[in-house]
Amino acid sequence: MTFIWMEMLWLLLLVPILIGLYVLMLRRRKRTAVRYASLAMVKQALGKGPGWRRHLPPALLLIAIAVLILAVARPAAVVTLASSRATIILAVDVSGSMRAADVPPSRIVAARNAARQFIADQPADVQIGVVAFASAAYLVQTPTIDRTALYQAIDRFQTRRGTAVGAGVLTSLATIFPDEDFETLQNDPRPGAPAGDARPPGYRSLPLDGQTAAEEKPEHIPVEPGSYRNAVVILLSDGATTTGPDPIQAGQTAADYGVRVFTVGFGSPSGDVVDYEGRRMRTQPDIETLKTIARTTDAQFFEAQSSDDLTRVYKSLSAKLVSEKKLTEISFIFAGVGALFALLAGTLSLLWFGRVA
Repeated sequence: MTFIWMEMLWLLLLVPILIGLYVLMLRRRKRTAVRYASLAMVKQALGKGPGWRRHLPPALLLIAIAVLILAVARPAAVVTLASSRATIILAVDVSGSMRAADVPPSRIVAARNAARQFIADQPADVQIGVVAFASAAYLVQTPTIDRTALYQAIDRFQTRRGTAVGAGVLTSLATIFPDEDFETLQNDPRPGAPAGDARPPGYRSLPLDGQTAAEEKPEHIPVEPGSYRNAVVILLSDGATTTGPDPIQAGQTAADYGVRVFTVGFGSPSGDVVDYEGRRMRTQPDIETLKTIARTTDAQFFEAQSSDDLTRVYKSLSAKLVSEKKLTEISFIFAGVGALFALLAGTLSLLWFGRVA
């Protein structure tokens, strides 16, 4: 716990001063009592004294003052609050390697099942969008709260050739920021890189409202990584990039826009041999690239080697996204406790002595 107005804590010096004044007041009362000619007669007339009850209300009042001073100093603590994020983009690798059976019945089936469960676990007001990527990335479902539409979008996953992790990141960003132009970053910058498949049926290039190619937009000013609180990306991949934009650079672009990209490396560490379109290939997740993307965007990397692992990963992500830890002022708690102690002190004083004293 910390205090926003630390200088107000100097007021706590009033507490020992008040204690000293209370002790002086008690001594003065004793000196006044000695003036009587017969102290024994006074004690007999008064009967049994209040004893410890005399000191309890003042003690409670003193505690109330101390707690209220702490409230004035504006205490703050890291607490778990409901997240302000309104949109989650699920970016899923649908390359041919997702047909591998090292995760039974297959990686793509396990990914579908885990994604469906993740969607079901989210609050009803959270919008979820779905992006699929192979040699190119495409928007399968725009962000929506319609769970049925999301399940249907996931069921439409079809494996294709190639893996373009960078395109998956950029298309997710284009979904979050439809007014920004990420199309120019979609080209493969590597000399001699394959062009990849034509974009699959259902691909939609996100329009830029009211903007033509001739118009020039001001250059985006980078923000702090992870500072954008209204959306996050969860990207799952089971293989290394073979085409498309540089995934590390795509991750840096996400960081410049403040969007966190949580990455999931899916598949067994040794990979699996897949026969796809007459070609046999061994595939395994590019762990280091996925870690770099997550680290660059101030997010987190997860590794899932089985369907159960993937389910646990999505549950962990669900818990992270539904709630988040923030430094929050808690002065109201101290003010309430202080008021409660003051009320208790006054009530006991009235009950025992007939007055507030």
